[in-house]
Amino acid sequence: AQLVESGGGLVQAGGSMRLSCAASRSTFTIDIMGWYRQAPGKQRELVATITTGDGTTNYADSVKGRFTISRDNAKNTMYLQMNSLKPEDTAVYYCNARAWDPPFLDAWGQGTLVTVSS
Repeated sequence: AQLVESGGGLVQAGGSMRLSCAASRSTFTIDIMGWYRQAPGKQRELVATITTGDGTTNYADSVKGRFTISRDNAKNTMYLQMNSLKPEDTAVYYCNARAWDPPFLDAWGQGTLVTVSS
């Protein structure tokens, strides 16, 4: 399966941005999707995850109350709405999709750069 991210770019601190992740495979065959990010010189970290079935979400403490993850199964697409952005949110954002039953899946997108200026 292929994941294609879009929506990154440059935004001022306090601004908003929405990322999208389109899957080439039906999200009904995917158990969980998530957003991760990697800032320069740092390890990749979890931002948020969502189960494709019941929509259960999980967020990193650093983004709770500011970011919202969602999915549209009809479009095989996941979103990350980012509000009140801070310079420390600057990173390459990657989407991930996993399936725990056959056909197994652990796919990553190519990444999209989000830069928040102060």
